[in-house]
Amino acid sequence: MNFTQFNLSNELLHAIEKNSYTKPTAIQEKVIPLVLDNEDIIAMAQTGSGKTASYILPILEFLSNNRDEAKKAKIKVLILTPTRELSIQVSRTVESFTKYLHVKPKVVTLIGGESIGDQLFSIQQGCDILVATSGRFIDIISKKQMNLSHVEFFVLDEADKMLSLGFEEELDAILEAIPSTRRNLLFSATYPPKMQTIAQKITTKALHVEIKTKSPLVDTIEQRCIEVNTENRAPLLRHLLKENTFTQVLVFMANKRATDNIAAKFRKHGLKADSFHGDLTQEERNYTMDAFRAKKFSILFTTDISARGLDISGVDCVINFDLPRSPTDYIHRIGRTARAGKSGVAISFISHDEQAHFKIIEKKCNVSIKREKIEGFELSGEEPKKTKGSAPIKGKGKSKKDKLREKALAEAKK
Repeated sequence: MNFTQFNLSNELLHAIEKNSYTKPTAIQEKVIPLVLDNEDIIAMAQTGSGKTASYILPILEFLSNNRDEAKKAKIKVLILTPTRELSIQVSRTVESFTKYLHVKPKVVTLIGGESIGDQLFSIQQGCDILVATSGRFIDIISKKQMNLSHVEFFVLDEADKMLSLGFEEELDAILEAIPSTRRNLLFSATYPPKMQTIAQKITTKALHVEIKTKSPLVDTIEQRCIEVNTENRAPLLRHLLKENTFTQVLVFMANKRATDNIAAKFRKHGLKADSFHGDLTQEERNYTMDAFRAKKFSILFTTDISARGLDISGVDCVINFDLPRSPTDYIHRIGRTARAGKSGVAISFISHDEQAHFKIIEKKCNVSIKREKIEGFELSGEEPKKTKGSAPIKGKGKSKKDKLREKALAEAKK
């Protein structure tokens, strides 16, 4: 099958060809015709499968057939994403496909870290497609200076993150602000059970599209697991970088401060490295990500802010310096490599303390990864004995539900 079978305009087909798309991916093959037929969609496919193009292309076809050039652009499409970087990436993807359209839809990106006044001005000058993080979108809604009555497409990209516990309050405000009659498109790599009831608030008539695989991970990712003591992880990483010919490496860390510290240490060792996390200004975030894509440096130490949806085509190795909290995060992290049919390597470092957690990740992801030992960096010592702690005192501290809600709200506002 090729893209001509979707009966898209010649201008879109030209853009598809110029973007080096040769044939539709499995998710594109199933979703594009359904969106063209005005169906609501809940789609699940592994990371790197081409979900973004599967909704952008039919939406652009709709806009090109229903846009009056003589009239001022009105917001017809609302796309929400969990992070600033993904919003920027989606906007760029839209623009790459509109290059040859006779009437180019106007795209505005709403993200934190930039002037709300400037963003409102851009919208008021005319906007067809609004791409936003939920937090900034809520801020704009509260100012009541944006007309959303013409929205026809409501899209959630990385919907499992958007609809996680804690997003429900924001979702209610968003749904109240847009027309009840609209087309709803939800896309993600995973759909946890807890999310299903919240998704029902958005649409009750969606067609479910799932691209099933034996594992939620692509076959072209070589997964490795190296046992190493925590204090030897940085030296081991430098050793691996010296012994292999990786061109671009994404290294996931547990916290923001650690990314800055280790990037500085690696630069002292003569390696081209930088850090990326949520405490950077938006200008710094844009510069760092663009520089990494342009291969101005080869090693990016980052938090999970880079795990979702970002398409950095040159990453040939992902390192889990610190293990992710959940199997879902593991899927998204290592999905930053082996994109667009390429191969890649994902290496996880584990110490004694993390053996049990990594087994859970393997089970949930339906994989079994051989434990490796690298000469000179072998795991030493004994596994700490588990001690039974005292029972928590009722009323002391926040509940698990409260913590999850606060975490989800914080991430949604990034």
